[in-house]
Amino acid sequence: MKSRTWQADGLLMVTAIIWGLAFVAQRASMEHIGPFVFNSARFALGCLSLLPLLWWRRNGPAQPFRPLLLGSLAAGTLLFAGSSLQQIGLVYTTAANAGFITGLYIVMVPILALFWRHKTDAYTWIGAFVSLVGLFMLSMTDQWTLAYGDLLELIGALFWAGHVLLIGWLCRRLDPIRLALGQFLVCTLLSLGAALLWEQFDLQALSNVWVPIGYAGILSVGVAYTLQVVAQRHAPAAHAAIILSLESVFAALGGWLLLDESLGTRGLLGCAIMLSGMLISQLPVMRDRSRPEPA
Repeated sequence: MKSRTWQADGLLMVTAIIWGLAFVAQRASMEHIGPFVFNSARFALGCLSLLPLLWWRRNGPAQPFRPLLLGSLAAGTLLFAGSSLQQIGLVYTTAANAGFITGLYIVMVPILALFWRHKTDAYTWIGAFVSLVGLFMLSMTDQWTLAYGDLLELIGALFWAGHVLLIGWLCRRLDPIRLALGQFLVCTLLSLGAALLWEQFDLQALSNVWVPIGYAGILSVGVAYTLQVVAQRHAPAAHAAIILSLESVFAALGGWLLLDESLGTRGLLGCAIMLSGMLISQLPVMRDRSRPEPA
């Protein structure tokens, strides 16, 4: 059991690294193509990367078409909103800022769950307050306004939190692989439509960023998603909460190493405080669900 836990923790760490460095790939691509073009290509590759999994599970139980269609449309629309705001925000902010602010969805999920009459404990409110202090230090400008790119990332985090809640509800009713493929397809089509309306497709520009698109589409969407599903079969929930929260740290490290981004002393302190707030909000999970559980 211990060896399985260590293996699962290792897979979760790889997942956090992949997702963190994806912010670097997304940021680098914005120098050549538009946000919607990038997302349409990224999620199209994500769809293709899930086809082998779907074929492997071809003999699984049949899935009713109408619930799967409606679930895919709802989840794909939220995914489109969150990913679009995240990608547009990356035009105006750093990979580190985007990674840490997007990570606030961890705190937002239990707060949004209040609308469904779910109880929210004191740790969540404390974590939310601490995260807001960190966000203030990271993103507040000299004019006492939230930086534009960071504001977009913050609004996007709300959609990511809503997406997490919706997926949590749908996965108990629908096959997760088919649902993932459906939502990626919906997001691809919406991103493609937005790109046709507001951006231009430049094949030369696309060829310049095929590596970041491939990374974000195949590794970040397909491979990391699969690793997370496999790892959480054997990883304690406490381990998963801590390790996956490190995604934002790897985004900052990747931005520093690969894009020469610098946060400064105030920014670094803000990031540290935000990460602390995220972890504080997860203390009940770490305390009450320390045993392995199925994904």
